[in-house]
Amino acid sequence: MKTDFFLDISIDTQQLSIVNNGEALKAYPVSTAKNGAGEQKGSECTPRGWHKIRAKIGADQPLQSVFIGRRATGEIYSAELGRLQPQRDWILTRILWLGGMEPGKNRYGNVDTAWRYIYIHGCPDELMTGSPGSHGCIRMKNADVMDLFDRVKTGVSVHIHE
Repeated sequence: MKTDFFLDISIDTQQLSIVNNGEALKAYPVSTAKNGAGEQKGSECTPRGWHKIRAKIGADQPLQSVFIGRRATGEIYSAELGRLQPQRDWILTRILWLGGMEPGKNRYGNVDTAWRYIYIHGCPDELMTGSPGSHGCIRMKNADVMDLFDRVKTGVSVHIHE
């Protein structure tokens, strides 16, 4: 399923790279799932294989905007807001909603990436420690996810691997 332009996400190195014609143009640190790699619904694991960006959400929102259910809440994340709600799984700034492209592996049924609501999204920058910590999504620093969001279009392929 090789394409000329795609996003490459390495679970082992916790890195997302923009790849064009075999050359890594830009790389960002990420945080994948604390529970490791896996496709099962409810596992809170990061799904592997080929995906595509099925939707881009939040284009006009300010940096550190808070999202719930893919909708901006009107809140802007701050350390104080984080302290007041420590249990919250923060989805900030931008959302790139992923959809699996491999039937039976990451598409349809209990392994469907889109139905699991797996995103590439911003998170509180202090959570970006270089190690896995998400509930399945690919977390990024807010400035990085904003930069990535502006560089990619809906439909771009994403390869997630160990």
